[in-house]
Amino acid sequence: MIDRTRNGMLLRLEGVTRAFPTRTLFTGVDLVVNAGDRIGLVGPNGAGKTTLLSVASGAEAPDAGRVVRPRDVRVGLLRQEVDPKGDESAREEVGKALEALDRLERELRELEARIARHGEAGEEVPDELAQRWDRAHAAFEFGGGFEREARVERVLAGLGFDAAQAGRPLAALSGGWRVRVELAKLLVSAPDVLLLDEPTNHLDLPSIEWFEATLAAFRGGVVLISHDRTFLRRHVTRVAELDQGRFTVTPGSFDHYLAERERRREQLEAARAQQDRERAQAERLIERFRYKASKARMVQSRIKALGRIERVELPVESRKRIRLRIPEPRRSGELVLRLHGIHKRYGERRVYEGVEFQVRRGERVALVGPNGAGKSTLLRIAAGVLAFDAGERVLGHQVEVAFYAQHQLEVLDPARGVLEELERVAQTEDVPRLRSHLGAFLFSGDDVAKKVSVLSGGEKARLALARMLLRPANFLVMDEPTNHLDLAACEVLEAALGAYAGTLLFISHDRSLIEALATRVVEVRDGALTDHLGGFEAWRRSSAAGGAAPGAPPAEGAAPAAGAAAREERIARREGEKEAARRLARGRRRLEALEAEVAAHELKLGELGAKLADPELWRDGASARALEAEHEALRDGLARRYAEWEALAAELEAEAG
Repeated sequence: MIDRTRNGMLLRLEGVTRAFPTRTLFTGVDLVVNAGDRIGLVGPNGAGKTTLLSVASGAEAPDAGRVVRPRDVRVGLLRQEVDPKGDESAREEVGKALEALDRLERELRELEARIARHGEAGEEVPDELAQRWDRAHAAFEFGGGFEREARVERVLAGLGFDAAQAGRPLAALSGGWRVRVELAKLLVSAPDVLLLDEPTNHLDLPSIEWFEATLAAFRGGVVLISHDRTFLRRHVTRVAELDQGRFTVTPGSFDHYLAERERRREQLEAARAQQDRERAQAERLIERFRYKASKARMVQSRIKALGRIERVELPVESRKRIRLRIPEPRRSGELVLRLHGIHKRYGERRVYEGVEFQVRRGERVALVGPNGAGKSTLLRIAAGVLAFDAGERVLGHQVEVAFYAQHQLEVLDPARGVLEELERVAQTEDVPRLRSHLGAFLFSGDDVAKKVSVLSGGEKARLALARMLLRPANFLVMDEPTNHLDLAACEVLEAALGAYAGTLLFISHDRSLIEALATRVVEVRDGALTDHLGGFEAWRRSSAAGGAAPGAPPAEGAAPAAGAAAREERIARREGEKEAARRLARGRRRLEALEAEVAAHELKLGELGAKLADPELWRDGASARALEAEHEALRDGLARRYAEWEALAAELEAEAG
């Protein structure tokens, strides 16, 4: 990927506001994007993140404020919703991003023809014509004109297109593949600023890794929306949070932002609690003396003072979090699923020829591999929603399967309302609790009457989860469960699945989710399955070292034992991380207290030093000695606090780093 080297400010938002008749999305947003910036834009679904990117790109006008960028700065926006256009192939559509180079090439051919005519006539080529050719040739070469076809192919291949897929018309591609085409166009055109809305949402793990390497080499500025926590941790240098119309920017990594957000929340809660105590005390005093004439002036003074107090406002917990608790299922048999000799083909394409696969009780199995390798096919066969050509699918004793589809419209009826969709799968005894169940997934009031067709991607994902989890099942089969969920919802889902007592088989490109949940990773490639015990990082290490034999099932009894051990390890790791965060917060509070104590000691020492310098003091020997002893004690106390501050600061720096 070629991009121009730039320095300094590329894009600036000044007091930007966007409002609709019934709601203000955000107001007074200020943001500067410099070369090299990697800014993560986070916040709950519906906060206005996508709209803010649209305004920043110039595709949408702000209601107030302005968007400023130097005249020669180019901004590229990746949207999540892409309509098919015309009959162009993916390759041809991506090539359109280089139309400027095509125009330059046509200009070069025209100039060369004119130069040739001068030569044929025996005339000297005019200087102006030669200079125009030199300029056009230099621009064409600098822009990568001589390698543009290779550049298009390289980007398409990196994003997972094979030669056949790159030649298919856009209309024949799914929505996810069309988003990949748009991403490829952006990367090929190399703008100065990339505005990316969920760039990894439709990428498989190999494509994500290629995209991450490409992004790391990009010298321009990037503002991105993503729920991929691993991606945010690896790339973000600033985090901009948009929530309930408030816009705050935290410098530093994504983990630093999380720690700072927690610290700010704790400080606000402490300040609010202190204010509430003071108000309660004042109100008790007012109530006690309200009817005593002798205290009337004091009471009125206290009432006025209370009215002048500016209340400490806690942030609205807009992340009305989904209250996700997966019901306790009944216990299944030891063997949950066995696929034996499975054959599956689509037309002439053979996906599986006699594949073997099994899942045991308590396992959390993640399927990984490139797009098109057959992960979703295997998952859907396992769930019992896709027929196969030959072989045998066996469910274990008392196994109950619940399936979550990647594309929610596969299981949701667009013509039905939210409540109707749930009623479709409910049993008689479920009916009284349907509304409360939907409320746990943030559907309340009139929301339950909304048609599925008008729901956002995040709402459809929540409804599909609500539908799947209405009744307890002991075998959950899930295809990309975190797609379209915001960060808070991803964390809730991860915690709920971590506490789930049944068996889980899932596909995800969310590396944090795989690492947190998987007790076993199965790599799907070229119609073969390769087993790896452990989570995402264990799979990566095993793959690098050569891995297990394709299709080899885990040893009898080994997987459940390894699963239990892995779960214990994950729980211990999470508890360790929480304790580390608590230690960090306690240490920071103590550091602030020490700084206040040091300042107070230094002020007091200054006062005592001034008194000791007064000759009049020494006429009273006893007073002078007492003051001198107090001065010495203060100096000792200050030295101890300095030492504690230095040690604590070094410890916190090491722990945070």
